[in-house]
Amino acid sequence: MARMKFLCDADRCIECNACVTACKNENEVPWGINRRRVVTINDGKPGERSVSMACMHCTDAPCAAVCPVNCFYTTADGVVLHSKDLCIGCGYCFYACPFGAPQYPKVGNFGSRGKMDKCTYCAGGPEADLTAAEYGGRENGQFTGYGSNRLAEGKLPLCAEMCSTKSLLAGDGEIIAQIFKERVVRRGYSSGAWGWQTAYRESIAS
Repeated sequence: MARMKFLCDADRCIECNACVTACKNENEVPWGINRRRVVTINDGKPGERSVSMACMHCTDAPCAAVCPVNCFYTTADGVVLHSKDLCIGCGYCFYACPFGAPQYPKVGNFGSRGKMDKCTYCAGGPEADLTAAEYGGRENGQFTGYGSNRLAEGKLPLCAEMCSTKSLLAGDGEIIAQIFKERVVRRGYSSGAWGWQTAYRESIAS
């Protein structure tokens, strides 16, 4: 079975934020939460690059390692998901994640910020595929579900599909790694496959 991964080619990102908008619209993510965001590195300096950042669905996910209630789990596709029914909002995953992916839905003291929310790779959550319970809704001003399950529909995450420069790639890790290698050979340089080594513990060239 394919191992799903993300790859952001920083040499192609134009900071248009289409990926951010697509994610929010597709999953009806509440105001204040961005499951995906675009970060500019070395802003205004030589070597400036923009990177589309979200949960990378790590091979050995640190969020899962520190969760005291074991609400994180990895699917057969390698997608890291979590159960909001089990989550206690302690925030350990927020501090453990090297990409800052898990986020609180509300601002306030610990215990009042609600259940953590994160990128689901458009793979829904622990409920039955393509159900209203999986998609979720609003309850006491908090988003209770997980959003769209595009993987169950045979589709890729909308953030990657909407990327106009194809900087953001999603899908079978071996295929997107090969696409990136071919790009590097063709253009003769690369600023790196951002986050790949950290998330998947392997080199893109291997």
